[in-house]
Amino acid sequence: MKKLLVPTDFSKEAENAVKVAAQLAKKHDCEIILLHMLELPLHQLNSGGATPTDLPEAVYFMKLAHKEFETILNKDYLQGLTVHETVDFNEISTGILETCKKQDIDLIIMGSHGAEGLKELFIGSTTEKIVRTSNTPVLVIKNEHEHFDIKEFVFASDFKNDNKETYVQAVKLAELFGAKIHLLNVNTPSNFTTTATSKVRMLEFIENNAFNNYTINIYNDETVEKGVLNFSRIVDADLIGISTHGRQGIAHFFNGSISEDLVNHANRPVITFKI
Repeated sequence: MKKLLVPTDFSKEAENAVKVAAQLAKKHDCEIILLHMLELPLHQLNSGGATPTDLPEAVYFMKLAHKEFETILNKDYLQGLTVHETVDFNEISTGILETCKKQDIDLIIMGSHGAEGLKELFIGSTTEKIVRTSNTPVLVIKNEHEHFDIKEFVFASDFKNDNKETYVQAVKLAELFGAKIHLLNVNTPSNFTTTATSKVRMLEFIENNAFNNYTINIYNDETVEKGVLNFSRIVDADLIGISTHGRQGIAHFFNGSISEDLVNHANRPVITFKI
């Protein structure tokens, strides 16, 4: 893990993500790229070769952004770190994904704005688009973390073969933090599997992976998201990890009310891995 991308709107929630990125950068010698996107009415540009910076509004907001960056870069927690600031003109999610490709980003870290803001972010908007389309893991930070230390890591999955690559990513993260992974399969009334069957599938899922700091857990609940939240509360999880690739497998977490409930109600960090 060498490059961390933190999209920022200069809010307190975004600063929480910057603080987590700073802690990770210090521990693991990472660079931090701070990204602010300007969504401007670019249709006002004519076809005569004009650029966004030809708009007075663009120049004004760019100056404001750089002034905000000056304030951030002077924060004590960023001193001694390699931090780059970027202001770009684009639709937010598109700009984030393009920056990941250009900069070869290893992890996106995003701050959330509470339940109301998360509804907007996760349902058909910025973060929901990013977790469905980004090949880069996305870490969503819910609160300020004076010490961001991951020791108890819940990895929720249906433990089908198409999730194996995301588990490899989760293991790398767990090894980086020295964390224990709690493998979690949630049984619901509408999608019930016996404990014996679930356990065999989970053991087969991990049998070729040398990582051995894990527990196997089958948890029964009314819904998948309630099961993940309740189990994470029981083990006092520092992080919840899930896989996503559109509408398949465990990615149904991120469709409709399930995704809204899971992420809005999880009062702890969540990381998504693209299948």
